[in-house]
Amino acid sequence: MGLLLRRRARGRLRSPLLLPSLPSLFSRIPFKIGQPKKQIVPKTVERDFEREYGKLQQLEDQTKKLQKDMKKSTDADLAMSKSAVKISSDLLSNPLCEQEPGFLEMVTAFDTAMKRMDAFNQEKVNQIQKTVIEPLKKFSSVFPSLNMAVKRREQALQDYKRLQSKVEKYEEKERTGPVLAKLHQAREELRPVKEDFEAKNKQLLEEMPKFYSSRIDYFKPSFESLVRAQVVYYTEMHKIFGDLSAQIDQPGLSDEQRERENEAKLSELRALSIVADD
Repeated sequence: MGLLLRRRARGRLRSPLLLPSLPSLFSRIPFKIGQPKKQIVPKTVERDFEREYGKLQQLEDQTKKLQKDMKKSTDADLAMSKSAVKISSDLLSNPLCEQEPGFLEMVTAFDTAMKRMDAFNQEKVNQIQKTVIEPLKKFSSVFPSLNMAVKRREQALQDYKRLQSKVEKYEEKERTGPVLAKLHQAREELRPVKEDFEAKNKQLLEEMPKFYSSRIDYFKPSFESLVRAQVVYYTEMHKIFGDLSAQIDQPGLSDEQRERENEAKLSELRALSIVADD
């Protein structure tokens, strides 16, 4: 038993799973290759950049979600009115309408109302598509350019860090002729790269807050139009169904009275021998 335990112990020591991972090995290196010792971008500036860009990333996600939800809403509205027209059309084709003029008159009024509702609903959806969904889509189309500008800024930062590290490497060496020549060359390479990064960084820090602040002025007309479209639609629906109710309703009957009448008629049907329980 003791021999077996010693063999297992030796096996565990040889296991590659017990070797230090590569990240833990590199974490022991005090200075990473290609990374300058000098803090080339102040932490406050980097925090400001991350905060402003984070707000725009959230705005992009919210805009896409809102556009998707609006499309779902208008699709559901259209499906509802089309289904209502289909129901009224099916009722009109019911043989009962040919036999009962009174019922035919009611169904015809219902069918006319459903077609009017569908027409106004289509107008509402077209208005929302034009004044809400399309502007949301156009607003979303701006973000790829913004994200590309951020990527270019990040690439410029990496180039800046790489060349700054190169300059520091020569600065730490003994000042011989060849080293000084290479140091001068490295500084000359660094200067335009540094200027390029600082220009990109400055532009983004100035324009990202402006872009974010402009969202209210951009979206406000769209949502005002959305409210107006809904008001027009539901005003027309009030008229349409008010007229329909006046045509088909029996005057003076409450919903409870109609429910009792239906129950009474259903009881009469159940009393027929052909539907009676065995």
